[in-house]
Amino acid sequence: MSCAANLAAQKALLPQKIEEWLKWDKNDKTCEELRKLAATPDNQKLLENIMLNRIAFGTAGLRGRMYVGYACMNDLVIVQTGQGFLRYLEKKDKDLLQKKGMVIGYDGRHNSKHWAELTAAIFLHAGYPVKLFGMVTPTPYIPFSIRKYKCAAGIMVTASHNPKEDNGYKVYGPNSAQIIPPADKEIQQSILENLEPWPTSWDKSILSNNSLLSDPLGQVTCNYLGVIFNDILPEFKEINLKQKLLITHTAMHGVGTPYVKKVFDGIGIIFQTVPEQQDPDPEFSTVKFPNPEEGKSSLDLAFRTADQQGSVVILANDPDADRLACAEKQKDTNQWKVFTGNELGALLGWWMLFQYRKKNPGKSLENVYMVCSTVSSMILRTIAKAEGFHFIDTLTGFKWIGNKALELQSAGKEVIFGFEEAIGYMCSMAVVDKDGVSAAYQLATCASYLYSQGKTINQQLQEIYDKYGQHLSLNSYYICHDPVLIKKIFDKIRTKRGPDTYPETILNGKYQITTVRDLTTGYDNNQPDKKAVLPVSSSSQMITFNFSNGLVCTLRTSGTEPKIKYYTEMCAYPDIKDKTQITKTLEEMVDAICEEMFEPKLNGLQAKAG
Repeated sequence: MSCAANLAAQKALLPQKIEEWLKWDKNDKTCEELRKLAATPDNQKLLENIMLNRIAFGTAGLRGRMYVGYACMNDLVIVQTGQGFLRYLEKKDKDLLQKKGMVIGYDGRHNSKHWAELTAAIFLHAGYPVKLFGMVTPTPYIPFSIRKYKCAAGIMVTASHNPKEDNGYKVYGPNSAQIIPPADKEIQQSILENLEPWPTSWDKSILSNNSLLSDPLGQVTCNYLGVIFNDILPEFKEINLKQKLLITHTAMHGVGTPYVKKVFDGIGIIFQTVPEQQDPDPEFSTVKFPNPEEGKSSLDLAFRTADQQGSVVILANDPDADRLACAEKQKDTNQWKVFTGNELGALLGWWMLFQYRKKNPGKSLENVYMVCSTVSSMILRTIAKAEGFHFIDTLTGFKWIGNKALELQSAGKEVIFGFEEAIGYMCSMAVVDKDGVSAAYQLATCASYLYSQGKTINQQLQEIYDKYGQHLSLNSYYICHDPVLIKKIFDKIRTKRGPDTYPETILNGKYQITTVRDLTTGYDNNQPDKKAVLPVSSSSQMITFNFSNGLVCTLRTSGTEPKIKYYTEMCAYPDIKDKTQITKTLEEMVDAICEEMFEPKLNGLQAKAG
């Protein structure tokens, strides 16, 4: 069948898909919205997009706009997903599902609680135990609970730091880490095999007085806090109490406030909130993008509040509290410095090693590991070489970091830290995922200790770079909503002079590219057989270039947002002190990479604002 004929056949399915939706969907609002769209001829293209396409289940689960249609997030898609996931778990380990059930949590976004309840009802109707949190919780509570209760799986209904129009459905496996391939494809297939709602799938009445349903919030909170309170060294808790460091915290209209407060109260940190942002607000009324990774544009209110409170340190969680950002008032400029994710990774890596040595005086580091993703700063690799512990990098995403940490732990290794540059930190194996609450505990205690020594956070960070060498990063992204254009851009990079002929230089030969690793195609010219060692995924774009002067650059697409991202880092030897010249070279090279490889003007790419 020709492309034109295939397209015509697809369009002919539209009335059938609309009829099917109206038959299956029990939500009056989305049904009415679909009827209105179908009644207007001008909506034909929109209808084709939302009804003839389907939102894909990936390793991050589902995430997308809340709207009617199979390509969006809504009640019917949640029901179909819950049914498919249930059947998948039954095939994997029905006995485990029957004995231990699953755990479900949700954030404060529109529909989150409702979708968590719909999912719980599907499993309860099938006779499986469900632990459903009775109120909004941090995402890290899900992997923590799976490990505690040995559940068959976990689900968190959240879109993390996405705009208010979005929501998501995040899945964790029985090992408590985020799922990795091929689980995502198997779940997607199971969803497609169970699209028609079962007779009981819309019935939430089963949530009332059900012996299979329990709320683990109290017990999980107690145990989670216990891990932290047992971890902190008495001397550091004493410093916290004596130093009385005031920290301003923002939950970014999310779930973090009560949980971080419980932690800080227990370790002796003085806690103040940004009042307008301390409670869950699905409208995110004070921020355009509820993502502290955006830096100053998302932290303006926190700056003003901290200034009024007399605080010099700000900690910010994203709305589901699995990420952490930090800012510090600089005495010399009286300005706020927002630390990058890589800078906090360097600082927390140093702090976790410092504490490990305190807890294990004289113990060898030969069994100690730190992990980070390949797009993050290689500062941990540099510190590992100098100090004698091990470092491993993984593919992008905490699913890879968490699963690698579990693999190492199973082999008898001690994993004391993991991080990704997108302000995600794993400071304990109790949660093999990024955890903004425990990271807040570590960073607050680190800050308190440093201030007791007469140092600031930034001063300690500079000492780390002075000792181990400057690691300067320059990361950003272009916005692109067209998947076809994105593929065209990356394919052009791969075919400079023919198949597998990547760029060899930039800026008219000034900077030489030494090696190329393409984890979309599996090409790596640094390997004898030119085949990549790390896992390959043809469904995402990711190319890494190494330059002769030490620059590492990775170009990749986002798995959850319409972005083409670039990550660059210049690693300098400790004896190279001219930070200004290193920065100048880095900026020149990044500008050239963007212009020559992305061709933003030609392709109409919109650069990151601000």
